[in-house]
Amino acid sequence: MAHFRKSLSSKLSLGILLMAVPIFVVSLGLLFLKSRNYVRQEAMERANSVLNTTTLRINRFVGAVETATDVNEWLITQYLQPDSLLALTYRIVRLNPHVDGCSISAEPDLFPQYGKHFSAYTIEEGDSLTTVIEEPYDYFNKIWYKTPREEGPCWVVYYDETDSLEVTLDGLLASYGKPIYKDDGSFVAVISTDLSFRHLTKIIASEHPYPNSYFMMIGEDGQYYIHPDSTKLFKESIFSSADPRHNADIFALGHEMTSGKQGNMRVFFDGVPCLVSYRPMPGTKWSLALVCPDSDILQGYYRLAYIITPLLVIGMIVIMLLCRRAVSQAIKPLNRLLEQTQSITSGNYEVYIPRSQRKDVVGRLQNSFAIMLESLNFHMGSIRYTADQAKLRNEELVKAAKLAEESAVQKTLFIQNMTHQIRTPLNIIMGFAQILRDSITMLPEEELKSVTGMMDHNTKLLNRMVLMLFDSSDLGLAEELSSHKQEVVPCNEVARESIKHTYEHFPDLSVHFETDLPDDFCVHTNRKYLMLSLREIFYNSAKYSDGQHISLHVTQTETTVRYVFEDTGPGMDEDYHDLMFQPFTKINDLSEGLGLGLPLAKRHIKNLGGDLTIDPTYQLGCRFVIEIPKT
Repeated sequence: MAHFRKSLSSKLSLGILLMAVPIFVVSLGLLFLKSRNYVRQEAMERANSVLNTTTLRINRFVGAVETATDVNEWLITQYLQPDSLLALTYRIVRLNPHVDGCSISAEPDLFPQYGKHFSAYTIEEGDSLTTVIEEPYDYFNKIWYKTPREEGPCWVVYYDETDSLEVTLDGLLASYGKPIYKDDGSFVAVISTDLSFRHLTKIIASEHPYPNSYFMMIGEDGQYYIHPDSTKLFKESIFSSADPRHNADIFALGHEMTSGKQGNMRVFFDGVPCLVSYRPMPGTKWSLALVCPDSDILQGYYRLAYIITPLLVIGMIVIMLLCRRAVSQAIKPLNRLLEQTQSITSGNYEVYIPRSQRKDVVGRLQNSFAIMLESLNFHMGSIRYTADQAKLRNEELVKAAKLAEESAVQKTLFIQNMTHQIRTPLNIIMGFAQILRDSITMLPEEELKSVTGMMDHNTKLLNRMVLMLFDSSDLGLAEELSSHKQEVVPCNEVARESIKHTYEHFPDLSVHFETDLPDDFCVHTNRKYLMLSLREIFYNSAKYSDGQHISLHVTQTETTVRYVFEDTGPGMDEDYHDLMFQPFTKINDLSEGLGLGLPLAKRHIKNLGGDLTIDPTYQLGCRFVIEIPKT
């Protein structure tokens, strides 16, 4: 045991064998089992493809029979004479190779000269056609006559009375029956166009995905219409040939098919497991199924077992050879360690030597070199860390310098904008003041009022901008935060005062005021900052809208009072909704103002414990909502 622990070659050989052999065996086993599912899935897809193709072929035959019947319906009512009906049945059979026979059976006493019964019939026999007036018999209760007469155009299946059940498929017919009515709505006859199941069997038998696969077709009650065992046709059903206690899968298949469903199912027929793909026939009450025995589906899979066995033997031999080769290469770790140490001596300190749990000479040697390399890397890491920190600080200095440059640019832009906004009303005031000084006695009274009004408006505009600059400053913010004066403020009164103040700046303004609160309803808040916020919203609505469709609606929730402002101005893109509340930010650089009105209003409301928002769902202009707490 001591020799084994110290022998590198012995441990390596045993380790490879214990690891490789189970993995190899389990991998092949999983591959073998997985391939079974792939084979079944491929068989299901192949069966569905063949079933769909066959269904399309049958549909072409069935559609041809229906079309041949429908396109000649009008001729029956137009030429409702015995000779014409005989000629018409002959024409339908002669012009349509998919049709085996055609009959037109009249209502009782339609043609008195032929008695109560009259039925014109044409049948294809080999290469010749036979057209006759059938001998009188009671056909009124026959399925091919009674069912279409009561239910309308439909397909029925029946045995031709002229054949016996032992004559294979020749007597089994699918008939498309359609009632014939005159223009006045009276029923006159039934036209039945026959398609022999012999033709359908030839169509279906043209393609099989597997050697022993076969098709079967059943009706709405489960009776066999097509089946490789002809003795079951029209005599047995899928339910009668199975035992409910032992063949529940067949019963489940029968219910699926008679219910008009489509799918795949594994079923045991006579103890043989089979894959059944089924689907309904469009336009009929039939269901077609393709039965594929598992022995055919898995034939290639079973053949794979003969390949797996020698492959397993060969794999074991290869593993043994590889193990022997691995033992001969057992000293390679020493060579690798030598290469790593040489790389270190050449100046490459990125080499990694892992710790080893081995107790042999190679393991102890590797651990010694690993400890030495870790110490060396620690000191090198300290040097790199110092260099990285210096680089990081340099990058931070560069970023700080860029921010300083950007701040200087922003400062210049702000000063330019503020200078422009203040200089414009100053120029107006100075200009009008010069006019008043030079020609006050020459100005008419109305023009004098206009000049003084303009001077007053621009003076108030200057005062408003100066107050906004003060409020936006650190001193103004400190004053606002230190103002804790809470007073009882009537909600409706403060709204009316804000409207009145707005009228002083915009005399032509029209504001619709509506409130859900009584006039004595009050809240505890700061009247000054609430008033400033309400005035600012009114000012913006009057400034950017037509001034004639501004409304204020005062309402409440359980905890807040809401002031809802609406106008019909140009509105604002949703992308700018957050941007408009940033200080010194204007959506349009050409518009007047400093970009402080809405940011200051939002700040005031926030400090009052509420919020100022814009409703993005309002599309007629802008809708601002101020909410303040009741207490």
